[in-house]
Amino acid sequence: MLTTSNGTSGSSSDTPRDDADVRVAARSRLAGWLPLAAAVLGLLSFLLVRGSLTDDGYITLAYAKNLALHGEWALVPGSVANSATSPLDVLLLGFLTFVTRISGSAHPVVALGVLTVLSSGAIGWAWLRFTRRFRLAPWVGLLGLVLVIANPFLLSATGLEVLLVPAVLLWLVVFALEGRPVLFGAVAALTVLTRLDLIVFVLVITFSAAAIRKRFWVAFGTAVAVSAPWFLVSWFALGSFIPDTLVIKQDQEGLFGPWGYFSGPMMYFLYLPLTVMLAFASALVGVVVLLAWLGVRFARRWDDFPKLAPVVALGLGGVVYYIVYSTLGVGPYHWYYVTPMVSTATFAVLMVGIWHAEAKQRPGLNRGVPLVALSLAWLVGLGNVAVDVAQGVPWPSPVIFGNWASSADYARVGRELGARLQGKSVAGPGEIGTLAYYCDCQILDVFSDRTQVATIVTKRIAEDSKFSSLGLRINYHWFKRNPPRKVDYRLLYDKGPGSGPDEWTVYSAAKGVGHFTLVPER
Repeated sequence: MLTTSNGTSGSSSDTPRDDADVRVAARSRLAGWLPLAAAVLGLLSFLLVRGSLTDDGYITLAYAKNLALHGEWALVPGSVANSATSPLDVLLLGFLTFVTRISGSAHPVVALGVLTVLSSGAIGWAWLRFTRRFRLAPWVGLLGLVLVIANPFLLSATGLEVLLVPAVLLWLVVFALEGRPVLFGAVAALTVLTRLDLIVFVLVITFSAAAIRKRFWVAFGTAVAVSAPWFLVSWFALGSFIPDTLVIKQDQEGLFGPWGYFSGPMMYFLYLPLTVMLAFASALVGVVVLLAWLGVRFARRWDDFPKLAPVVALGLGGVVYYIVYSTLGVGPYHWYYVTPMVSTATFAVLMVGIWHAEAKQRPGLNRGVPLVALSLAWLVGLGNVAVDVAQGVPWPSPVIFGNWASSADYARVGRELGARLQGKSVAGPGEIGTLAYYCDCQILDVFSDRTQVATIVTKRIAEDSKFSSLGLRINYHWFKRNPPRKVDYRLLYDKGPGSGPDEWTVYSAAKGVGHFTLVPER
């Protein structure tokens, strides 16, 4: 018998268990810093990229700005639109932008920084829950954060909903694992409001978790109650249940030449091989781990092993998402790859981290293999950080970039264009986000002018299959097909420098020197 420090006695066999409990408690306390660490990483990432946001990021910021200042769901003031892919992102940014008005004027970019920090913190908080549930080493959670937040594809799309996506997906998994159907349903609603195409993950994770399946109608009812108000407003007031971006992007066939979504990674690899390899490495490992786990799962049954179906569903959802997008006929926009990358990468870290944790408790499991795999994953994560920093601090332009002008040049053109137009309208050159944000003018294209969307919708209904046409008719049943709007000027882009009172020379790291010309519409 042994005597403890408080004078009680116990058997010597209790000592190893006590030591293990102390280690678990110490790891839990250390893991408690994960949300703060994630928020700090989010802040640093935002400070790195804030001066080089992409044009599509500014589309979201322009929506948030108009919502906060004018209460309008619009890309340009006074013109109701429905081209914001992520309603939740716009609503959150709009609210935070409204809060910044306490300083006297609205600051959407500051609001974006706040949302970036909050979204990153939410990811870190989810990892804290995973760490405590599966007794993971805290550094495994930190690895999961780095592989997501430092991904150059994600950072190159800052301004879009790229951090909201992993946040809502991880919390879906958390509540599925914990068997909380009401909270799961609420997060499911936020997930489809983040991006409607994330319904793929909602379905896969829902039917993977027995606790959610058993109370499916509770989860479903909660999801409907939370999300229905927005979708009804969107359908009746905006004239479209689904954002117009789906038909707009599908109408851009041929924009990327022979490249589509499925082959897009190879397109990026041809001019940024190292960046693409590092960005996709953990995702590809996730696919391999998924196949290996499915093989083991159906070959052997471990009744006492942790319930991992929702975790596996996260990886499976990423694969299904990639397949679905490959069949939709959309272009290989780099932010479209963020969702499958972060979901499969997070799945890989979770699964290997759980293997590493279980190996400490089960003598039959190899401890070396998961430790080596996690160490290699750290090299990938640090490689992504190196790519990010090598771009410059702060970034002069995103790592993945294809716009005609830098955000600074677009801002200059937008301000001067607004002063030049004096309330008249101008047809956009093809990239509208940054110009619309800084111009505060009637710059019109398919993203801001719904009369142009009407042409696309009519064409699609006439040419698509009966099933697709029926879906479009239902979606656009309340859509008002107004006559085309009058355009006073056109803004044109061409390569090389320009001169003259209505020309602006710009520079892009992707396109080089070019210029915009403002010409009257005849």
